[in-house]
Formats: sequence, structure tokens, C-alpha cells
Amino acid sequence: MRSGPSRVLPLVVVAVAVVEAAAPVGNGPARAAVVPRGAELPALLTLDEALGIWRQHGLDLLLADAAVKSSEGAVVIAGAVANPVASATISNWFTYQWTKASDFDCNFTGAVCTPWGYSFNLSDSAAIEDALSGKRALRLRAARNALAAAKMSWVDAARTVGLQVKSAYVQVAQAQLAHRFATEVALSEATTLKKFQDRFQAGAISDGDLRRMEVTKLEADQAVDSAEAALRQARAALALLLGVRGDLPEFDVDAKVLDYQEPRQIRDATPFLLVKTAFDDRPDLLSSAYARASADAQREVARRKTFPDITLALNYQWGGAGGWSVDNAPTGPQIMLSLSAPLPAFYQMQGEQRQAEAQREAANVQQAKTTAQVASDVGTAYAAYLASKELVQRMEGSRRANGGLLESAKGAFDIAAAQYDKGAASLTEYLDALRTYLATKNEYFGDLATYWTSVFQLEAAVGRDLR
Repeated sequence: MRSGPSRVLPLVVVAVAVVEAAAPVGNGPARAAVVPRGAELPALLTLDEALGIWRQHGLDLLLADAAVKSSEGAVVIAGAVANPVASATISNWFTYQWTKASDFDCNFTGAVCTPWGYSFNLSDSAAIEDALSGKRALRLRAARNALAAAKMSWVDAARTVGLQVKSAYVQVAQAQLAHRFATEVALSEATTLKKFQDRFQAGAISDGDLRRMEVTKLEADQAVDSAEAALRQARAALALLLGVRGDLPEFDVDAKVLDYQEPRQIRDATPFLLVKTAFDDRPDLLSSAYARASADAQREVARRKTFPDITLALNYQWGGAGGWSVDNAPTGPQIMLSLSAPLPAFYQMQGEQRQAEAQREAANVQQAKTTAQVASDVGTAYAAYLASKELVQRMEGSRRANGGLLESAKGAFDIAAAQYDKGAASLTEYLDALRTYLATKNEYFGDLATYWTSVFQLEAAVGRDLR
């Protein structure tokens, strides 16, 4: 039977269909090319398969892709040369009056008597000055550094969200082991309860002992339901990260991912070496460096803008008083070259310079903060790794000749069960040993999940695969 949350998942399918149907018809093909279809998961999902599906269907990476494309567009804009501006005018001298004398004079000079004038103007929109003054080169430098920062942010998104995918996968593996163990315990308790019922019928145990065993069996059933709910929740979290949109599929993960082993690159590493590697490889640190370089260039752009934009223009006019002849006033065609520039008499771009300086200071502070964060992340992740490793080794008895906590708890339960069957131990002792073993086993699953999560966190903190 499906639990409550799974029954509402078909509503998600309906919601997705409504959103897709509401999209503009004209954007359908483009939208299909950008947003992939929901991911389909195999019945048994390995960690490598999960990461591959996430890279193909994860929406977080698509958002990072959009940011990179936006920065690419900013580079094109920054390097664009201003288009020339062309203009044409037609004018009429409404005071013009035709007379026989003016007609004679026009014909005499070979001109055409007309009240109409024409002119054509071509302006470079300050493109020449923009290139010669270095403003365009500075804008390009700022935009290219911003693009590099955006690309590093994409890599950083892959780092951080990839950690979430790995952690979610580990949580599914832990929930899967816990569910299998709870199911095995419930089946075992059902068999044990049957034995207790037979012994009660034979008068070998009291009614109180039978009731206590019935409670233990029901608690085992409760544990199965709780483990199933936790497994479904863990699957839902992983499926969301992998890009599943719709009903939650039934899938298992490879629980062997939790098998304890110490990665060689971590075993041979030192905290100093890990921090040094992080400073070389962390994409967010590289992104902050590019952002700082972009802010430096933006500040230079603001300073250079104090030099006015000089516009060159070429004008040609003819006709009327400016070209042919009007009322005995013959004038030849004219070509004029003009320069125009705003005079910085009242405003010298102080506001833009102040904003650019503030952005540069913020970029410097952000880079310093990111540097400190990298060192803190490595230190915290390495400490968590060492602590979780100790927990697993204590559970498995990796450093003890006589076994670890898990083996001791299992041995104590087996001994208590044998002694109870022989009448040498009370039911209370048997149940205490059982509960201790169950708690220790589930704690062991949690310790394994915590250990591998700490490994993945250390990889994310360093910015490199350490396995």
C-alpha cells in the first residue's frame, strides 16, 4: 500500500501538464530544446548513473547555463562598435517667390530655381573616439572577466549541487538498509511470537510475557512502516535533484556504496595539503578572483568616461538657398565636417565612479571572505571526516582484535536469546539485548551514511575528487 504522500504525487503530474500547456505556443520548440524531459530512473540506480542523469536533467545546472549565456551576451554587447547614424532632411523656403527676373537669372547661371533644399548627414556615433580612447577595450576586459566568473560559478554550482546529489544518494542507501533490516527483524519477531504463543499454550510462560512479546512484535511492525516512510522521503529528495518531474518511481540504489573504506588520497593527505589544493581548485575562489578583475576594469571604465564622447559627422547639402539658387541667390553644394562633444561643465561622472569603486571594494571583500570560507570548509569537513571515521571503525572493530560495538551487541543478543531459551535469562534481559542490538545496527547504518557524506563534503570543500 502506498503511503499518504505518494497518493498526492499524481497531482504533480497534473500541475506539470498545466504549466507546459500554459506556455506560449510560439516558444514551444525553443522551450523543448532548453528544458529536457523529466528524468527516467532505472530499477537499480548506481551513484555514477545518478550523477550522469543529474548532469543531463538537473535544472540547477540549466539555470547556471543561462547565467553563462547571459554573460556571453554581455561580452558581445561590450565589444560592439556603435552603428553609424544617417539622417536626411528636406526643407522648403516658404518665403520664396518666383519672378520673371529670378527665372531669367537662374537660367542665365545654369541653376534651377526651386524653393526646396536637401541635406544628408552621417555620424559615427562616437565609435572612433570610443576605440581610440580605450573605452571599448576596457568594457571588453570587464565583460570577459565577468564571463569567466560566470563559468566558474557554473562549475561551483556543479560542485555544490553534486554534493547534494551524492548526499541524497547516501541517504537513500541508508534508508534502504534500514528498511531491509526492519523487515528482517519483523519477520523474525513474527516467528518468535509464534513460539511464545505455543509456549503459552503449553503453560511454559505467563500471560504477561506473551503480552510483552506481542508489544515487541508490534514495535517491529511500526519500525517497518517508519523505515518505509523514510525510504520514500529519501527517494523523493533524490528524484527531485535528478530532474524527475511527476510520479515518484520505485527504484533501489546500490547499497554497497556505504561499504567502509578509506580513500587513499584522503589517507595520505594532510590538512595543509588539503587547504592548498582547495586554494588551487575551488571554483568559487577562482570566480571571486575573476569578479574582482572585472570590478577593476569597470572602475577604469568609469574613470575613462570622464573623457567626453566626441562624435564625428559629415554633412552634405544642396538645393534652395543652400545648394542651387533662390531669388537671385545662387549657392553651390556644401560638404561640412563637424565635431561634437558634451561639455563636462556640471557633471563629471562622479556617481558612476563612486559606484564602480564600491563594486571593486565589495569584490575585494568577497574574495577575502571566499578565501576564509574555503579554509573553514576544508577544516570543518576534515574534522567531520575524522570523527565519522572513528565512529565506523569503533562499530566495525577495525582497530580491535576482539571485534567492535556492532559485533558485541549482536553477540550479547545471541547469548541472551540462547540463555532465555534455556531458562537461564529473564525475558527482560532478552528484550533489553534485542533493543540494544536493533539500536546499534541502525546507528551503524547512520554512521556509514555520515562517514560517506563527510567524504563527499571534504571533496566539495577541496574542489576535487579524492576517491
